[in-house]
Amino acid sequence: MSQASDTVRREFKRGDDIRDAGLTTPEDVQRFDDICYGDDASWQVLDVYRPKEKAGEVLPVIISVHGGGWVYGDKERYQYYCMSLAQRGFAVVNFTYRLAPEFKFPASQEDTNLVVSWVLSHAEEYGMDAEHVFMVGDSAGAHGTGLYAAICTNPEYAAQFPFTVPEGFRPTAIALNCGTYSIADRSASDGNAPSHTFGGRTKPPMKSLRDEAASDGLTMTLMEDLFEDGATEENLEKICVLNYITENYVPTYFMTCTGDFLKPQAPLLFNKLMECNVPCEFQFYGDRDHELGHVFHCNMKLEIAAKCNDAQCEFFRKFL
Repeated sequence: MSQASDTVRREFKRGDDIRDAGLTTPEDVQRFDDICYGDDASWQVLDVYRPKEKAGEVLPVIISVHGGGWVYGDKERYQYYCMSLAQRGFAVVNFTYRLAPEFKFPASQEDTNLVVSWVLSHAEEYGMDAEHVFMVGDSAGAHGTGLYAAICTNPEYAAQFPFTVPEGFRPTAIALNCGTYSIADRSASDGNAPSHTFGGRTKPPMKSLRDEAASDGLTMTLMEDLFEDGATEENLEKICVLNYITENYVPTYFMTCTGDFLKPQAPLLFNKLMECNVPCEFQFYGDRDHELGHVFHCNMKLEIAAKCNDAQCEFFRKFL
């Protein structure tokens, strides 16, 4: 593991611990925890959250793909955010997937596909509407969600992967939050991260990591950990979401904010979706006097996070 990946894990965890301190399971949420969806009970586990007031009802589904720079994160870090989505009337699937550098690309995509298969197979058991499966992701999770939607809608791209999407499946719609969509585009990468918002966590990482990010070194270092043969041009092109969006892509909500170091990525995605006539909605949060950080929507203590998550769920309801 590179020093950068090790530091990302340590510092992101520190910030997330601060963000979530004092939070507990809401009384109006029913949860089903630690369900194995694959062969690896250490990594391939998920939770399902449902609003208690909807007991017995079949609900539309949201599958959440967590962020964390491809090397960090798990379902525990996203439980409060995902339970807040459940409170909005959805059955929410929150899962841990195999991370780099222990597992190389496309392990995370394989796991996402396994989760989709699990949802379709267990829909009746957990009161999930298999005809309305939405997906959300932020940061690296938005990148992964965007890629998976491309796999589901672009057969030529899908043929490059060693797994098969469940027959006929495509997400009903997706929400991409503070994401990266063209890693090969250095001018739009997270190398522009201001130190006080790096990673969207409450506390900044140590100075050496900030300096590496400022010189555009961090993303490329993480890419070296993500791929078996490193950050080759071919590998970076293969995970460029923009390369594989077609007119068949799914309806997309996406957002960024004032202090998001990935803010330059949003117009790239917008232009591609417009070029392909894909139904989409873009939201920009914060202003000159109210700066918001990367993935602010995961902070359940922020009023603006609730408004952002309301907007995403309202977008999904348009397709019910």
